[in-house]
Amino acid sequence: MFKRKPTSKAKIDTLIGARTRINGDVEFSGGLHLDGHINGNVTGEAGPDSLLSVSEQGCIEGSVVAPNIVLNGVVKGDIEAADRVELGAKARVLGNVVYAVIETAVGARINGKLIHRGSALESAAGPDPQSDAAAPDFDRAGRGE
Repeated sequence: MFKRKPTSKAKIDTLIGARTRINGDVEFSGGLHLDGHINGNVTGEAGPDSLLSVSEQGCIEGSVVAPNIVLNGVVKGDIEAADRVELGAKARVLGNVVYAVIETAVGARINGKLIHRGSALESAAGPDPQSDAAAPDFDRAGRGE
């Protein structure tokens, strides 16, 4: 009935263990699984195989930019996913989430804005001048001119 998510078969190339703490920015390609703590920004290379996975004990204090993100831990910063964000029941986000597709389990918490990627691009570009020209002007009574 339902198709399995493509990120579930993603290959993990790098593992950051639970006792590991990194102070500084991290850039990765392929799959990165975090059980530890990163105090810095995390950036994944663009591509369908790029995946950031954060376990329940994992924590990132900084912004996250990656095509695919599976979060069960904590992110204290903004998240931007070009493709997909999956928030598990223990996920905690203290920042905005920009996404194309989002899946949120019951119990996940987001303290920030959810911004659909299409909406963010449209608002950054501003209003379409042609759409204003085609729209009729309305007076205060709501009558078109």
